[in-house]
Parts: sequence; C-alpha cells; structure tokens
Amino acid sequence: MLRDDIVLGRRPPGSRLVERDLATELRVSRLPVREAIRALVNEGIVVARPRSWAIVREFTLRDVRDFAEVRAAIETEVFILATERHDHEGIEQLRLLVEREERAASAGDGDVARGLSGAFHEHMVVLAGNDMLSELASIYATRLKWVFGQHGDLEAMAAEHRRLYEAILARDVELVKTLVVRHLEQGAAAAAKKLSDVASPTRATEE
Repeated sequence: MLRDDIVLGRRPPGSRLVERDLATELRVSRLPVREAIRALVNEGIVVARPRSWAIVREFTLRDVRDFAEVRAAIETEVFILATERHDHEGIEQLRLLVEREERAASAGDGDVARGLSGAFHEHMVVLAGNDMLSELASIYATRLKWVFGQHGDLEAMAAEHRRLYEAILARDVELVKTLVVRHLEQGAAAAAKKLSDVASPTRATEE
C-alpha cells in the first residue's frame, strides 16, 4: 500500500513518512511500518532521516537520465530474449496483461493502467528466462513503476504495449529493438516533463 501510494503519486516527493502517524493511518503496529520504510529505502524511492521518520525521495532530472541509461542497456536485452524465447503460456499471459491495460486505460482508471504497465515490463523478465537479468531488473523494479506513474497518456502507453506484444508474438527481433528503444525514451521523457512541471512553479515563485 505505501509503495503503491508513492509510485502512483498519492504521496508526492518530499512527503514525510512518520512511523507513528503511518501506523495509525494504516491501523497496524509500528514494526511493519518500520520494515516497509526500510525496504523502500533499499528500493531507492524513500530517504531515511534520523530516528523514526523518512521522506519520499525527490528525484532529479539527473536521476531520470541515469535511470534511463541503465534501463536502455538492460531492458533492451530483456525484450530481445523475450522475443526469441517466449513460450505459448508466457505469451498468452502477456496478451491478457495488454488487454487488461487497454480496458483500464479506456476507462480512465489510471492506477490500474499504470500498475499493469509495470506488470507488462516485469513479465518480460519471465519470458526472457534469464535469472541474472531477473536479479538485475529487480533492483530497479520500484523505480520503474515510479517512471510509469508519471505517464499521463494512458491509452498511448497501452497502444505502445500492444505494438510490442504483436512484434514479440511474431518473434520480430529487429522491430522489437526499434519499438522498445522508442518506448523507453518516451517513458523517460514523460518523467522528465513531470519533474520540470513540478519545479516550474517553485522557480516562478522564487523569481
């Protein structure tokens, strides 16, 4: 719940996460809250502060750029292997994910559509069948969801996933390479724009 609140923007960057307050809000003891915050610190979307509180990480344009470079290197290879190695069961699961995302996007259900976008990318690792790549991808999985949480055009994102699915189904490696590079660039651009839009009012106020 706390992770979803952050990656979907319900707890914006800079928000304080106080153990006592969260425990009351979520109706749990402070121990699971403390463990959740520790896990989110390790995943890179929360920054620890002294004693019993933390803040939601404030990403910078440099963070988005660095993340995009790492994603481009790892995910392009993941998509290529998924195209070459997928089996009937795996590709059928991918089809269902795409269809569910399309329905959610069409209905304007942002939280569900963005969650399914993240699931689409996570499923590529399953199709690729490489344990080392799976381990590497898990390191930035939460930040990946944060990036897709910035994307405003849900139907365009679902359409991109539909085109990728069809190219993977056809085992068209060259087309997948082209599509995934463009897809990752657009995701990074959406995150950068969101950060710029948030920063602009602050700069205007300071001026």
